[in-house]
Amino acid sequence: MDTTMTVIAVALVAIAVLAIWWFGLRRAARRTTAQARRQAARVLEEAEREKEAKLREADLAAKEKLLQARGEFEKVSRKHRSELESLERRLSQKEDNLEKRLDELVAKEKEFTSRERSLADRDQHLTRKQEELEKVLSTGRQRLEQIAGLTAQQAVDELKSMMQEEARMQAAHTVKRIEDEAREQAGKQAQRIIGMAVQRGASDYVAEATVSVVMLPGDEMKGRIIGREGRNIRALEMATGVDLIVDDTPEAVILSGFDPYRREVARVSLERLITDGRIHPARIEEVVEKVKAEFEERVQQEGEAALLELNIPNVHPELQKLLGRLRYRTSYGQNVLQHSKEVSFLASTMASELKANIPVARRAGLLHDIGKAVDREMEGTHVEIGIDLLRRYGESEEVIHAMACHHGDYDPETVEAVLVTASDALSAARPGARREVLETYVKRLEKLEEIAAGFKGVQKSFAIQAGREIRVIVDSKRLSDEKATWLSRDIAQKVESELTYPGQIKVTVIRETRSIEYAK
Repeated sequence: MDTTMTVIAVALVAIAVLAIWWFGLRRAARRTTAQARRQAARVLEEAEREKEAKLREADLAAKEKLLQARGEFEKVSRKHRSELESLERRLSQKEDNLEKRLDELVAKEKEFTSRERSLADRDQHLTRKQEELEKVLSTGRQRLEQIAGLTAQQAVDELKSMMQEEARMQAAHTVKRIEDEAREQAGKQAQRIIGMAVQRGASDYVAEATVSVVMLPGDEMKGRIIGREGRNIRALEMATGVDLIVDDTPEAVILSGFDPYRREVARVSLERLITDGRIHPARIEEVVEKVKAEFEERVQQEGEAALLELNIPNVHPELQKLLGRLRYRTSYGQNVLQHSKEVSFLASTMASELKANIPVARRAGLLHDIGKAVDREMEGTHVEIGIDLLRRYGESEEVIHAMACHHGDYDPETVEAVLVTASDALSAARPGARREVLETYVKRLEKLEEIAAGFKGVQKSFAIQAGREIRVIVDSKRLSDEKATWLSRDIAQKVESELTYPGQIKVTVIRETRSIEYAK
């Protein structure tokens, strides 16, 4: 019984356990089913929302595309409407133009018709008049033949002769009147052109003098410039070829010389010596040689400045240097470079008025006195020297011809040659430009130096003391002391025979021997 109860109890427990497990399973199934349903509901809900969202997006996209299509359609429509409107306007304008032209053509047709009628009437009238005139002429011709006893051909010939003679007389009077007017107008025109050129080229100018003044820091400097027994003055005069005048003028010394180039070299050298303070013969020679070398560069710059001022290109460097040397050359007291620039300006001004070759006139005017830069070193007139120089350095034949004619040595064949000649005369004739007395004095000094330089063995010759002394420096290797003595006599005799001068001229021949060696 106990066993049975135990079995029953175990069976009940097992049934109870099974029942509990079954209920648990069922509850779990219900829970799972409920969760699945809830999840399915959420999925459905999300799917529904996603569907609605996609529908809205599709709707929006469709609307947007619709709007874009509508905008493009409206844009194209507006464009087409605009083109249509423009086309309509053009067609309307063309139509209006056609109507206007049609009206004009109708009006012209009416006018042509009217003129045609008028011309037809005039033609008929003229035909009648011509017939009447022919009748009258025929009648008059017959009567004239009866009265004059001449045939018609004879009368025509006589009438032609009378008309020809009358025409000749009228033509002669007309030609004479035109020639008189041309002469009058030409004179007035020439006066106007020359006056305008002179007015445009007018400049204040003072003729070059023969002295330069060097200011001193004090009168005690005069003693240092003179030196012991005057050796410094003698050294400066020998090196430069100018007179150094030390007088009572306060704080100033005077440099006297007819050659502006030498005088300027002496002035610059003396100013540098005064600034440096070392004044003795060796230093004087050193400074003078240095200044001379610098002046070679300066004349080049002077030539370049003149060419730049007048806008003249492509001039040979040697010609530029010769132009610069004209800065220190005078003619009748007139600075030759300044004179050449004036001639160039006047010639180019007149050439522009006469429609001539302006570059040729300007170039020939500047170079017309180029021979004066070396006329003291070469034989011949400055015109012939200038021709040789210009040909040597590649100037054109037009420029050479215009230059060569300025003193009448050659007949001018071009307008530019005439203008250069006229400009040279205008520049020289300007009041205050030239001093003939000074030029005569300068030429006498130049001739004096030329005579001395013509002897063998002469290195340098300087006319000083206003032409009262000629100082000659000879080559010690070629001439002895005895020959130097004879040389002074020969120079004095030649000066007496070839020059006319007041008073007397002192001839000083200087022969100096120097021995130079360097300690190393």
